Amino acid sequence: MTRLSSLTSRNALIALHDSLATALALLVSFYVRFEGGQDFYDRVPLLLQILPYFIAFSVVVCYLFNLTTTKWRFISLPDALNILRVATALTLALLVLDYIFVAPNVRGTFFAGKITLILYWFLEISFLSALRFSYRYFRYTRVRHHARTDGASPALLIGRAADAEVLLRGIENGAVKGVWPVGVLSPSMADRGQSIRNVPVLGGIDDIEDVIRDFVRRDKPILRVVMTPSAFEPEAHPEAVLMRARRLGLIVSRLPSLEGADAPRLTTVDVEDLLLRSSVEIDYARLEQLVKGKAVIVTGGGGSIGSEICDRIATFGASRLLVIEHSEPALYAATEALTARDTSAVIDGRIADIRDRERLMRLMIEFRPDIVFHAAALKHVPILERDWSEGVKTNIFGSVNVADAALAAGAKAMVMISTDKAIEPVSMLGLTKRFAEMYCQALDHDLAVQSGSASRMRIISVRFGNVLASNGSVVPKFKAQIEAGGPVTVTHPDMVRYFMTIREACDLVLTAATHALTPARADVSVYVLNMGHPVKIVDLAERMIRLSGLEPGHDIEIVFTGMRPGERLNEILFASEEPPVEIGVAGIMAAKPNEPPMQMVRKWIATLEQAIANDDRVTIRAILKDAVPEFGSTAA
Repeated sequence: MTRLSSLTSRNALIALHDSLATALALLVSFYVRFEGGQDFYDRVPLLLQILPYFIAFSVVVCYLFNLTTTKWRFISLPDALNILRVATALTLALLVLDYIFVAPNVRGTFFAGKITLILYWFLEISFLSALRFSYRYFRYTRVRHHARTDGASPALLIGRAADAEVLLRGIENGAVKGVWPVGVLSPSMADRGQSIRNVPVLGGIDDIEDVIRDFVRRDKPILRVVMTPSAFEPEAHPEAVLMRARRLGLIVSRLPSLEGADAPRLTTVDVEDLLLRSSVEIDYARLEQLVKGKAVIVTGGGGSIGSEICDRIATFGASRLLVIEHSEPALYAATEALTARDTSAVIDGRIADIRDRERLMRLMIEFRPDIVFHAAALKHVPILERDWSEGVKTNIFGSVNVADAALAAGAKAMVMISTDKAIEPVSMLGLTKRFAEMYCQALDHDLAVQSGSASRMRIISVRFGNVLASNGSVVPKFKAQIEAGGPVTVTHPDMVRYFMTIREACDLVLTAATHALTPARADVSVYVLNMGHPVKIVDLAERMIRLSGLEPGHDIEIVFTGMRPGERLNEILFASEEPPVEIGVAGIMAAKPNEPPMQMVRKWIATLEQAIANDDRVTIRAILKDAVPEFGSTAA
């Protein structure tokens, strides 16, 4: 849809207002300049001849400078600058008309003159601005009145002035409700003693208790603390803010970082917000370019990782999205959440098991995807150590089915979600994921050899570690144990793991896909997310206990239960045979290709199928050990 075709009756009314303002400014400037005398009336006939053409010209100028399409409710400094530009352009047009066309050809002397033009410039600015800013002020005062009278909680904002200003604008335009800011605490010395949109900066973050008590003494108690993104930076000591606020009995909310066209919104503060390094800067335009207008399939779309990938794909403008999930409740929840969103994507969900090769083939060929994200997997280490043959069926055979079906359906790319446990694996989870990676690598290599074209289908794997708040993650487990009064169970005092938020991990998965689809990057098929610094699990448990306002060892005990089968103390991101390769994308590295020939991989798969059918564990173990010699699993 073009810009012109999207104009509405409201835009026509704005254009009418601007036309009247322009005509009035022109007439009044002449009247004032010539004091309503005979000189003015001598100019009226020619002025009335010029006026219709000048008004038509002004409509075009106003449209080109976005005055016609800007909502008055949100008018701000950029719009004021546009008004100045419009007035200047119209004044220059009058100058050219007077000095080049009218004076030498019609009157023999100047029609308007410099004083009239200067008057017109000021009057045009005034007449174009007056109603706009009056309406803006009316809406501003009305929203502020409702915010103060509709049961809004007096709130203290925590964070730098720039973050607080975003939230204050959200309150003023009605996007954020139920909060009335009475002050700001900023970690920046430059903000102290200043005001942000009439809200004073009352001090630094360490002053929170004194400020709260001062408002209580004045019988104006603060009920809520709102933490902005800058309040979560390490130097702001966010955990101290959270603990102090909770001790004072305050509600603690947070303003997430804004992206795209998302409106400001308040959410609860979770301990996960305080456990991480700074997030990687994501190029969202790049992700939008990857999926906008595309047909996308996500397997395992009802799981924690799969559902977040679905959400991001819908956010970035996919035209069609098919969610494949074997759990009916999970599929229902995922599709309901996606359908409830304001998105243009056509959402469909199908119950299917990735082990069912024929059904998967039919679904994908019917849907004709551009991109397939393969997130379906069995992933719990202790369970797969016990029921490891199920892991082989899902993680190996299921992944083979997904890759082959994506290829048969003509997809441009298939992205498999892998794990850091696939590197020199010691568990059945890691082993089955590494085997699936090998198949994807071999298939990607074969396609490159066969097609010899940069436009061929890409098949890649993306590895990352533990994801906060995902199903089975240690963080929700610890939270539940703390809420139950303990104890918090940790397997080993020296156990360390990498952590990342679901949102960041999924955005980096999409980023890896954009890199793989770059023609010059056809040699990369395994990507590894930069997970930052590993976290000691016992330190994580202690910090979560303290963030809950309790003391480890006193209020909540930490019990060490011993390492489970298939676990190791330290996760690694690269095997010795596949050293890392920098690819120039923040947050992502590549593993040097180390794939066996497809002929050998298919031979292993055929033998595995026969051994699984016969429940021949000795043969299965021998095949897996032959395929992945570095495997050191304790599985029996």
